[in-house]
Amino acid sequence: MKDSVDVYYPDAKRIIVVLDNLNTHNGASLYETFEPAEARPILQRLELHHAPKHGSWLNMTEIELSVFARQCLNRRIPDPDTLQREVAALETERNWVASTVDWRFTTADARIKLKRLYPVIQL
Repeated sequence: MKDSVDVYYPDAKRIIVVLDNLNTHNGASLYETFEPAEARPILQRLELHHAPKHGSWLNMTEIELSVFARQCLNRRIPDPDTLQREVAALETERNWVASTVDWRFTTADARIKLKRLYPVIQL
C-alpha cells in the first residue's frame, strides 16, 4: 500500500482498493507495519472496499475486469483520454446489453464438491 501511495500513484488524491476479507487487509495493519506518523498519511489516501464474505461479488468483478482486459486493454493505448473513451464505450455497451454472469455451479454440484462443509444429520 505504501508503494501504491508513494510510487505508483503519487499524484492521486484518493486510491480505491478492493480487498478480500483476509485478516491483514485493514487499516490497522498499516499501523502494525509503520510508525503512526507514516501509517496515517498512507491510510488517509486509501479508500478500502471489502468483498462480501459469503458472496460472489469479487468473482463477478474479476470476470468483468477480464472482459475489459480482453476487449479493450489488449493493445497499446496512446494516452489517458483515449483510454477513458475506450473504457467508457465498453462500459456503455456492457450496461446496455445488461451483461450477466451465467453461474454453472449448482446446489447439487456444491453438495458433492463441498460435502465436507455440510452437516451430517444422524437420525
